[in-house]
Amino acid sequence: MDKVTCIAYLLYKSSKNQDIKEKAIQLLNGEVSIRDLKRNISIQAHIVLAESLLKKNKINKNDVQLFAEEFMVIEV
Repeated sequence: MDKVTCIAYLLYKSSKNQDIKEKAIQLLNGEVSIRDLKRNISIQAHIVLAESLLKKNKINKNDVQLFAEEFMVIEV
């Protein structure tokens, strides 16, 4: 899994806040970048935490794949 997908998954799973979950889905679909999210004060701490967890390799790749399959928008 790529870094952006993993961070989007960690963001989605780490928060009960619906706004953050929506931002995670937008990140997954390329509608917003990690850099853009880091500029948003309300989400900045969540991004840093997600990156930290990713660096520590505390992530289940199967769960990330299921998240991507559920929320990724595919245009045909």
